[in-house]
Amino acid sequence: MNMIWILADDLGYADLGCYGGRDASFGAVSPRLDQLAAQGLRFTDAYSNSPVCSPTRFALMTGRYQYRLRGAAEEPINSKAAGNPALGLPPSHPTLPSLLAQAGYRTGLIGKWHLGFLPHFSPIRSGYQHFFGPMAGGVDYFSHCNASGQHDLWLGEQQHRESGYLTDLISRKAIDFVKASLAANQPFFLSLHYTAPHWPWEAREDAALSDSVKDNLFHLDGGSIETYRRMIHHMDEGIGALVDCIDRLGAAQDTLIVFSSDNGGERYSDNWPHVGGKMDLSEGGIRVPWIVRWTGQVPAASLSAQTCITMDFSASFLDAAGVKAHPDFPLDGQSLLEVFRHPAHQFERPLFWRMKHRNQAAHRKGTWKYLKIDHHEYLFDLEHDPRERANLRDRHPDQFQSMKAAWQAWDATMPEIPDGASVSLGYGLESMPAR
Repeated sequence: MNMIWILADDLGYADLGCYGGRDASFGAVSPRLDQLAAQGLRFTDAYSNSPVCSPTRFALMTGRYQYRLRGAAEEPINSKAAGNPALGLPPSHPTLPSLLAQAGYRTGLIGKWHLGFLPHFSPIRSGYQHFFGPMAGGVDYFSHCNASGQHDLWLGEQQHRESGYLTDLISRKAIDFVKASLAANQPFFLSLHYTAPHWPWEAREDAALSDSVKDNLFHLDGGSIETYRRMIHHMDEGIGALVDCIDRLGAAQDTLIVFSSDNGGERYSDNWPHVGGKMDLSEGGIRVPWIVRWTGQVPAASLSAQTCITMDFSASFLDAAGVKAHPDFPLDGQSLLEVFRHPAHQFERPLFWRMKHRNQAAHRKGTWKYLKIDHHEYLFDLEHDPRERANLRDRHPDQFQSMKAAWQAWDATMPEIPDGASVSLGYGLESMPAR
């Protein structure tokens, strides 16, 4: 069987039509992803491992809580980490692609890496046999330069120059990878990790903006909801072309496709009904869309309320391939294959998060959520209050203490956050009001 993991960057929970998103002036924003959901399974209560980019990607790659690795303490890894041998995904650590490659899979990452820089780290050193994309967290869609002004587009471990809008380049390279894999009659694992709809705010027709944002890719004085939706739509078109290729070549029943986002949405995102966004452990920062299509295995037009997280999908890919984790690096993720095949099935799945930023902590169990931000603590019943507005800590003190104690017990099993770990916000209240 073949497996494709499609990851958007900073996509909000309700940015897609199938999650309640509104149409844009040009029409439906995500018709192909909406169609993918109609052909498979949509999760309502699924999460990212972190509310910021690179920590989630550590969890995706390892199937383990990202806090176990020093590099994931960066929120997120930034360009200042270049040359630091500690700030990245260690090549010695088993990964989802390395385990699959050892089992005979053809592995490729097309798109964003954001797990450390050469000479110490790269996709090729962590299990991917093929790589096309940027190493850093954000790049200009036309010049392909990162926030330091350096050209950041790679083919393997070699600098690569190719003209074009990055979202479209990533889509075309992904289709080429799938065609080559099917032609070779070799099972494949493709990580298709878009930079869209991450800043800078550039749609296909915005090449003229490239020069003006080169010194500040955060693009704090630009963008609009319309541009943002077009960026999602360009990604959606590429995903549709890839799915059409798979179906046309008769590989639909042999290909498991999973789509999600690395964290909650940012400035122009729609996270409704949730509050907060990227960098927050409130629901808007970690509740993300998850869509699964596996023709013949996953029932069409199905829905699941199973609580789950990024690393659970890593465990699910290994389970689907019949590949075991390395015994020295047991998974924290739990396989969802039974849920894929029987969406009504649910099991208890406690989840935990922490952030250096604002000293945040969170624990979800069932419908309850414990949340700490700065020195304030909360208890929410997400079934009735997904916006986290009614603090129940005083009404349900036993539940509050139980949830807090469970988080503390879990936290004691993780390495402490290093004092030197960086928090890179990019902008603050001087740039825009609080969410």
